[in-house]
Amino acid sequence: MDDTIVAISTTMGVGAISIIRLSGKEALAIVNNCFQGKDLTTVKSHTIHYGYIKDNEELIDEVLVSVMKSPKTFTREDVIEINCHGGIIATNRILQTMLNHGARLAEAGEFTKRAFLNGRIDLVESEAVMDLIQSKSEESRKLALSQLTGKTSNLITNFRDKLKDLLSAIEVNIDYPEYYDIEIITKEKIKDQINVLKKDLQRLIKESQNSTTIKNGIKTVIIGKPNVGKSSILNKLIEQEKAIVTDIAGTTRDIVEGEIYLDGILLNIIDTAGIRDTDNIVEKIGVEKSLSMINEADLVITVFNSNEELAQEDKKILTQTEQKQRIIVLNKNDLPKNLKLPIDLKNVVETNTNTIEGINPIKEKIKELFNLEQLQTKDYTYLANSRQISLAKKSYQNLLDAENSIQEDLPVDMVEIDLKECFDNLGQIIGATYNEEIIDNLFENFCVGK
Repeated sequence: MDDTIVAISTTMGVGAISIIRLSGKEALAIVNNCFQGKDLTTVKSHTIHYGYIKDNEELIDEVLVSVMKSPKTFTREDVIEINCHGGIIATNRILQTMLNHGARLAEAGEFTKRAFLNGRIDLVESEAVMDLIQSKSEESRKLALSQLTGKTSNLITNFRDKLKDLLSAIEVNIDYPEYYDIEIITKEKIKDQINVLKKDLQRLIKESQNSTTIKNGIKTVIIGKPNVGKSSILNKLIEQEKAIVTDIAGTTRDIVEGEIYLDGILLNIIDTAGIRDTDNIVEKIGVEKSLSMINEADLVITVFNSNEELAQEDKKILTQTEQKQRIIVLNKNDLPKNLKLPIDLKNVVETNTNTIEGINPIKEKIKELFNLEQLQTKDYTYLANSRQISLAKKSYQNLLDAENSIQEDLPVDMVEIDLKECFDNLGQIIGATYNEEIIDNLFENFCVGK
């Protein structure tokens, strides 16, 4: 990280301003060489200066330059930000001028990566930066902000501190058994402390399952045979006439998508082709795609016409979705009821699409199944992605292995090995220990300039 990086940190296009950001030990000198105004090498840190960026003797744009000197910056390096007019040509010309004077074009996420490697933020906080940018709901913003402010990191750090104290006590007892003034750590005491750690970690893992819902929303697929009202339900849920509705069976031959928010949680809703046997090649592809979407869904809304008897296609749908989180919708309840379903089915609601209120039972059932009202009031100190949750689960398994070693009366140093693995896995969550390849892959998902 000896070189100086530069990138455009605002969205490309015509706008009020653009920001070109530099970070590195030569950032101040590079910008100063291209700046017509004050001598930037003599100004105080965290100040803004008016002037022009020039390329040799040619003026490129009128700018404001922010000077932020190490170490009190995002990357803990010298950071310079050039605020110019938002035109594409001017922005790119300033960027090219910085490159011509010795800066290197930043890789995706490289500013945040430097902040991590320089100890400015940990790995959880680094991931939260991009999560905050990509937030699609108020709840996902709160989750990302909780991580960015260090709440989740502090929780993991405190957990590791408890584990470190236990490991230290074990080490002392192994290495200095002749000392009489140290606390004797018996296997029973170790087991008691492992139980406490297990409960805390298990609770964190369980509650963190909510983070997937908060962050990514609920992928919802509407399944049913033709003409049961799937497209009408989609249109009423999203309050748009997005899907074509006709009395002709097989009108929907490909997936149609829409989005709504329930209690601040995003629902990605997908209407699919009606499930039936058909000789039409296009419709057949649509049916196969509909069935494949079931496996990808967090929630399946299975729709049946309450005015018709249970058909073979309906039975197939019930079988295909029985292992999924699902809501069984008896649609067209304004008509005489002729449908008889097995009495042991759960999460059955009755609806009609004559009005928006007619599909409210679906919304209420979704809130109930995913505890959406409770998610709004809970603490947002969660693990926010599969990487973090996976490492937490590995750590929990390490504790189980240590517990089993005690039950099998294995030597204490064998128990210590499992506890050390737990300590290391927890460290990988916050980046106290890390694999460089994993770090590179993680920051590749960031936008350039962040």
